[in-house]
This record gives sequence, C-alpha cells and structure tokens, in this order.
Amino acid sequence: MISTHILDTNLGKPAKDVEVKLFSGEGYLLSQSKTNVDGRVSDFALTSLKKGDYYLEFSIGDYFKKLEIETFFPKIVIYFSIIDITQHYHVPLLISPFSYSTYRGS
Repeated sequence: MISTHILDTNLGKPAKDVEVKLFSGEGYLLSQSKTNVDGRVSDFALTSLKKGDYYLEFSIGDYFKKLEIETFFPKIVIYFSIIDITQHYHVPLLISPFSYSTYRGS
C-alpha cells in the first residue's frame, strides 16, 4: 500500500485539496487523488503492488494559488522504490512556499 500526507509548515496545518498523482517508474499514471481535510491520501486504490520504482507528483502551485501565496515550486515530484510488496509505503511531504522536505514514513 502507498499513502501520503502533506503538511503546510508555513501555516502549521495540513494541506487539503492538493492533487496528487501516482506514476509507475516508466511514467504510467496509476492513480490520482486529492488530499482530504487532514492533508492525506490514505490509499491510492491499487489492485496490486509490484516491486520497482514509482513517483508521486504533487500540484502544490494550485494549493498556494488558492491561498494567494507565491511559491517557487509549482510541482513537486518524489521518486521512490518498492522493495517489499508486503510493506506499507508512506511518503510524507512538508511544504512551505519556498522549500519542501520528505522522508519515509510509517
């Protein structure tokens, strides 16, 4: 399972209604969703998970535009590898208008 959440560190709260797309390493769109009120996409509803490379594309430019805040990063793309298909892969994203950070969550 793959999940994510976004925290807006500038405002100190979750980033809701952010479009997030999940792609295979080959660039095929596998799923897309929007973050909920808690800034989360808990499940991309994949029917199966395979070992390999994937990436998430976060459309944060639209999020900051709604808030009327200028940002340097209109999209953030995070690449990661699935090694063990029995594990949960959680990819958190911490954003502010001019920086971002990520890590492997649980």
